[in-house]
This record gives sequence, structure tokens and C-alpha cells, in this order.
Amino acid sequence: MRLPRFYPILDTARVPDWPEAALDLASGGAGIVQLRHKGLWTESMLEQAERLTRLDPLLIINDRADIAALLGAGLHVGQTDLPPAEARRLVMGPLGLSTHNEEQLWRAAREPVDYVALGPIFPTTSKANPDPVVGCDELRRLRPLVACPLVAIGGITRATATAVLAAGADAVAVIRDWDEAADRRKRVKEWVQLLK
Repeated sequence: MRLPRFYPILDTARVPDWPEAALDLASGGAGIVQLRHKGLWTESMLEQAERLTRLDPLLIINDRADIAALLGAGLHVGQTDLPPAEARRLVMGPLGLSTHNEEQLWRAAREPVDYVALGPIFPTTSKANPDPVVGCDELRRLRPLVACPLVAIGGITRATATAVLAAGADAVAVIRDWDEAADRRKRVKEWVQLLK
């Protein structure tokens, strides 16, 4: 699979008007969007997520294989979620797995995943209990362990993104540097242009 270099994560807890933010992502040129929703999946939530499948970006659902299967979307799982081999039985779309260190990356290389995420590359405030910082030097050292595309995540900004790509990442996952912008659509366009 070939991932777009800009991999925005849309966290519904951070962005109350997330359906509008999804439109900003689509109209700004994002080729993929991960929808992170840790709360209850109500009927309304499911209907709004279903509308996202009609937009241009590839939709990836965070954690929930059942929701991804219902929507015909991709799935991204963490280390404590449904194991990738089990998730693959449910989901036909792209499957990603979060990793945070060398041991997890080694294990990921043997899983039926389409891409892996590694991080946090830099300190991040988007998670309450983040894993230890990886850094660009460690990213460069670990990159050869997996053949599939690698998404770097954690504290990445427009100022650091090119260094992260130079260290071996195929894409950069971004949360704060686009969702906190006064003009989200414009910021998305800036990201897409930067990472061309």
C-alpha cells in the first residue's frame, strides 16, 4: 500500500465539530483520515462516520474493527486492541498497527498489517500517558525492521516533518498542528503542499 505522506488524525474528543473538520480535510486535499472516537458509537455517530466514506480521503477507523467493517473502512489498532490477525478476519480495508519500540516493531513485521505507526517521535500532549519518545535517530535505526510503510507519529509539526521523512518515515501522522489552526482547510493545504 502507498500511504499519503500527510496522515491526519481526527479526534472527536478534541474537535467537537468533527464532521465539519472532516470536510476541511477533504477539501484541503488530505488523501487519508483516521477517525479516533473513544466514546460510545451511537446511531448518529455511525451515520456521520458513514458520510465520511463518501468523501475523497481513505477513512481509517481507530480501534474498532466492528465499526470499520460496517463502514467498509480501514482500521488502525494499538498494542492492547484486537490483535491484527483477528482484525484482518473482519476488515477488508487497510490495516495499521501502532508500535512504540524495537520489540513491538519486530512483532509487527510478522503481522498481517498494511502499515505500522511508530512513535511518539517527539514529546506529545495528545495522549494522557504517552510512551517514551523515540526520536529521529531511533526512527532511522528501526526503519529497516519492517518492509511495509511506516507512519511516524507524536509531536510532529511543519517545522520537523521533513526531518522525520528524511529519517525514514513514509508518512507523518498529525493531530494538533492541523486541528488547532484558525483556518483548518488552509492548514491542511499547507501540509499537503509541504509533503509533496
